Amino acid sequence: MANQSKSTRKEEQIRPGQHQERQPGREALLRPAPKSENPSLAGSGRLAGRVALITGGDSGIGRAVALAFAREGARVAILYLAESEDARETMRRIEEKGGRGLLIEADVSLREECQTAVQRVIEKFGRLDILVNNAAEQHPCESLEEIQEAQLEKTFRTNVFGMFFLTACALPHLRQSSHGAIINTSSVTAYRGSPALVDYSSSKAAIIGFTRSLASQLADKKMRVNAVAPGPIWTPLIAATFSADKVATFGSDSPMGRAGEPWECAECYVFLASEASSYMTGQVLHPNGGEIING
Repeated sequence: MANQSKSTRKEEQIRPGQHQERQPGREALLRPAPKSENPSLAGSGRLAGRVALITGGDSGIGRAVALAFAREGARVAILYLAESEDARETMRRIEEKGGRGLLIEADVSLREECQTAVQRVIEKFGRLDILVNNAAEQHPCESLEEIQEAQLEKTFRTNVFGMFFLTACALPHLRQSSHGAIINTSSVTAYRGSPALVDYSSSKAAIIGFTRSLASQLADKKMRVNAVAPGPIWTPLIAATFSADKVATFGSDSPMGRAGEPWECAECYVFLASEASSYMTGQVLHPNGGEIING
């Protein structure tokens, strides 16, 4: 997600400068378009018969995860805030591959909308096996004093409260699955911080605590809870967060010299949702272009 690396690599322009005024941003407006899929990767039925609910599944990492899950045989429910064009495009691509899905417009910061969303999934598919808590927002501020109470609450309600609300609503159904898995999206900033994103980084650190605590609580119930902490990934949130000049060089100071593509994160989620990670819970994967954060 957001990234301001401590690397000494010189930042270089690697894409056109651009900025979007509204969060979480529109993928249809990004140039170049993020790569949501790798055509060389073929599905092998690793998630066949399972049902997944992905928040923020309309674009960015969420879209890539939705497409990867569908490729592996899952039916996918996509929860999005207001980005209907991006959501429809994601669903079009799922159905193009013969997959099945469901679009749900909802605000994860509101408990009642989380409950309604989960109920719609159950009504449509009759079960829920995988929950991906991915929706997030971020607002740069150069000084702590600039962070208004309204912004602080909004950031935490979306990034943290929504995760608590939706997971609580989903748990009764996940317990009925023999493959129950919860995957939360954190960030590299949870481990090393970000001077211009103090509230966002704090919320992402809270997600690590949530993941590890819930994993311990649910381990004896045969449910797994893990997280992914992306580094700089080219998504609509980046263009909707930073100025055009920062967007132009975003990710160029990483050890690999570029931002990652959404599909490069998505494979972490497939692994954590599948039986390949059956002995992992309370863990975090780090697709971050080589930054060592010891977490």
